[in-house]
Amino acid sequence: MAVFHNIDNLPSFNNAVLTIGTFDGVHQGHRVILKEVVVHAAKVGGESVLITFDPHPRKLLFPDQPLGIITPLEEKERLLHEAGIAHIIVVPFTQEFAHLSAREYVEEFLVGKFKPHSIVIGYDHHFGHDRKGNIDMLKEYAPVYNYQMIEIPAQLIEAAAVSSTRIRNAIKEGRVEDAAHMLARDYSLKGTVVHGNKLGRTIGYPTANLQLLDNEQIMPAIGVYAIRARYKGVLYGAMMSIGYNPTVTDKKEVRIEANLFDFDMDIYGDELEIIFVKRLRNEQKFDSLEALVEQIHQDKRDTLEVLGAQ
Repeated sequence: MAVFHNIDNLPSFNNAVLTIGTFDGVHQGHRVILKEVVVHAAKVGGESVLITFDPHPRKLLFPDQPLGIITPLEEKERLLHEAGIAHIIVVPFTQEFAHLSAREYVEEFLVGKFKPHSIVIGYDHHFGHDRKGNIDMLKEYAPVYNYQMIEIPAQLIEAAAVSSTRIRNAIKEGRVEDAAHMLARDYSLKGTVVHGNKLGRTIGYPTANLQLLDNEQIMPAIGVYAIRARYKGVLYGAMMSIGYNPTVTDKKEVRIEANLFDFDMDIYGDELEIIFVKRLRNEQKFDSLEALVEQIHQDKRDTLEVLGAQ
């Protein structure tokens, strides 16, 4: 796989089979398109080329509407590679690029830089300033610039019953199992282990406090989760609390804390990946520290049951 971030210094692709989109989540609906790109590229003896954008276009176009991303760029690139895409072009989404007219987008960007053999897109794809370009326009230009148009019909994408918006909502609401079904994988995020208040170790449940690597990634709803934690390539059963710790503090600061089972290492400053399996319960304020500890005992039992059932 090759990843290009400079669109002014691209190689000449052989029979480029293009697809274009944000592909946040690289979910099952996206994979319908990706499969067609890979299959068609092999059929015509060409190269699969995917064009995506950074930052997400909605961040630039609607700065007052927080989006929350599902997959940070590095993770998205990895997933696209696993789907078989040979070349990924990461286009810097700037005001200048956003103001390309639909015609300029086709003539100067798609044709001028990629000279595509084929373009594969979903039925509802829009592009150019004010999203005035659509699939009909691409079909109109196809004979002019000698490329094939391959449209992914609505029923194929909708059969996956999935969209990035639905996945974002599921994660925000803590429905990580629903998100996993739509993604065809468990939702995950990465963070750096930082120092906390050290309360966990005094009650027999030392926790790794996390600072997210990408603050724009969606955080699941406040609550307690059964998770798996990946540290230096090794997976550990674990449970996680996302919340305010109301039993022990009045601070309105969200903390992200993971208790890894059968784990005893100093990992401050190291990276930890959190893989969400199931939301166990809401956050609660207990009358005493003893009541909190008893609930944590139950949370561990519940987590082991969830992880053991997989």
